[in-house]
Amino acid sequence: MRGEPSCPRCGGRVRAPGLFTDTWQCDAHGAVHPLQPVVPPSVEALGVAVARSQVPVWMPWPLPVGWLFTGIAHAGDDVSGARATAVACSGPGPLGGAGELVLIAEELGVGLGARYAGIDGPDPGPEITAKRAPQTKVMAAGRPTPLWHVPDAPDDRAVFVGEARGLWLWAVAWPEQAGVMMYDELVLTDLRDAGAELELLPCGALSPRILAQPWGAA
Repeated sequence: MRGEPSCPRCGGRVRAPGLFTDTWQCDAHGAVHPLQPVVPPSVEALGVAVARSQVPVWMPWPLPVGWLFTGIAHAGDDVSGARATAVACSGPGPLGGAGELVLIAEELGVGLGARYAGIDGPDPGPEITAKRAPQTKVMAAGRPTPLWHVPDAPDDRAVFVGEARGLWLWAVAWPEQAGVMMYDELVLTDLRDAGAELELLPCGALSPRILAQPWGAA
């Protein structure tokens, strides 16, 4: 799963800082926080990502019965730390079949959440959050956190977005029917606060959903 860093918005190649710029550069999007290559899920890999992160690493905790941790991605570098994280979990869907959930925390303008959501980015538009009441809420780090349903996402997924700890919180569920789990007041923990409990996390095979497709792809 190893490779080169890429643009968190489009998946394109990025150029490392050099003589004329101190930021990573995408030809299409300019300065970006590079999306690092995804590695197979393990407690050790998760612990490294958590230790380097400057933003929350959200996960349902405890995990729903039968669910497993199935991958993590992050955007950032060794100097600035992770400025966006995406955590994948997989398990029995609430309406039958298999379900998958990716939770993204990110700073303004990174664009990783919009990429998983399959919508234009980098951030949710005001029509999503400013003009209507939230459709649901989660408990994020002990605080009730409203979430808005994103109506323009592809039909194969359900997308919700809100703010937690002053940063964007995206929840993307596959298939679309699995989004009903977001109406059950899901409890999210920032794994930076989990401590030794991380060692108890059940791990599964790498989810293909964490390998984010370019914007607009299914």
